[in-house]
Amino acid sequence: MKKTFFCIDAHTCGNPVRLVAGGGPVLYGNNMSEKRQYFLKEYDWIRKGLMFEPRGHDMMSGSILYPPHQPENDAAVLFIETSGCLPMCGHGTIGTVTIAIQEGLIIPKKQGSLRLETPAGIVPISYTEQNKKVTSVQLTNVAAYLAAENIVVFCEGLGQLNVDVAYGGNFYAIVDQQENFLGIDNYKAEQLIHFAQIIKREVNMSMNFVHPENETIRGCSHVLFTGNVINANSTARNAVVYGEKAIDRSPCGTGTSARMAQWYTKGKLKKGDVFIHESIIGSIFKGTIAEKLILDGKPAIRPSIEGWAKVYGYNTIQIDTDDDPYALGFQVL
Repeated sequence: MKKTFFCIDAHTCGNPVRLVAGGGPVLYGNNMSEKRQYFLKEYDWIRKGLMFEPRGHDMMSGSILYPPHQPENDAAVLFIETSGCLPMCGHGTIGTVTIAIQEGLIIPKKQGSLRLETPAGIVPISYTEQNKKVTSVQLTNVAAYLAAENIVVFCEGLGQLNVDVAYGGNFYAIVDQQENFLGIDNYKAEQLIHFAQIIKREVNMSMNFVHPENETIRGCSHVLFTGNVINANSTARNAVVYGEKAIDRSPCGTGTSARMAQWYTKGKLKKGDVFIHESIIGSIFKGTIAEKLILDGKPAIRPSIEGWAKVYGYNTIQIDTDDDPYALGFQVL
């Protein structure tokens, strides 16, 4: 098998986005949720080949564009990264929109706005341009909610922890600062990655997390550690661990959504507040509550997340299983 992909590379506030602009597979299904399942069954080798080494790296994240299923929408998108084929990706959406508008891959029905179909649901977009470059992207995410509070887990190297789990397009275990976790500044990146694998396993053993409206979205896949802000004007800071050993360099869009839902449910955030969320490297997303909701009997919100991305390169990537033993990628754990 020999397959060629044309990719456009960018980063959203520091975290990579590789948009597959040519060579993506034909998918079958009535919506992007069904097509995500089809991709996982038939084409997950594409994700591994493009995201893992030697063509990618541990932090690599990407997307593939498809025609919309409903005429009122502008495009459909599939999210791929080292951790899997995600229902939703915030930083990936910001990067994908930036690439697609600048490169003419999407012609919007209305200038300055888009409606994207994602596996998690419809995501409305607004964006700004200057000198033919997209300078900011704001997405109104799918409904986010606090799924569980104060799950007690034991993490070797830290001790007993209280963990919340919130959904913002993916399920996140949120580790707030507490007696046995002093904040992200007190640990090395490799320690956070190690702790995250233990916490994720323990959380998933304690409860079965399934989205109430889409049973294909299941399991806590990400861990969000909190810490003190770098800039006094910021609201909060985080480091999101995804996959086996990746830390999001951006503030993480679905993670920001999950944390906003957590704060909203606990009375720490209200509609009209601006939630300025820092990443581990200090880049920021600006979040607001677009709408207050009830989801499966629980308080929920539709978060709005704003950030930026920069296009930096073009890649023609070949996956050839005939003579390359590493065609389908690998990770060094």
